[in-house]
Amino acid sequence: MDTNKFNGTNYSDWLRNLRIVLDFENQWYVLDNPLPTALPEGSSPGERLTFKKWLEDNRKVCSIILASMTNETQKQYDRLDDIPSIMLYMKEVYAIPN
Repeated sequence: MDTNKFNGTNYSDWLRNLRIVLDFENQWYVLDNPLPTALPEGSSPGERLTFKKWLEDNRKVCSIILASMTNETQKQYDRLDDIPSIMLYMKEVYAIPN
């Protein structure tokens, strides 16, 4: 992703490359699923494990996304950590309508 960093004008190419990387890492689901709510008391071990995995993958995906942007573009997003919201915003601003 170093050679095709997001710069504000290459959204489609950048998103395609991001999808390839995240598919390989089995982390694409983080982009499409909202941040899970806090676990209720009495959650099952499976629910706790799923919640923990989502939080870890969200952090990793956030790092991958920021690393795949130019320095100037990173500054717009470096304080955000809700990946689905970031991606929705980017799609609304940068995606070319069909």
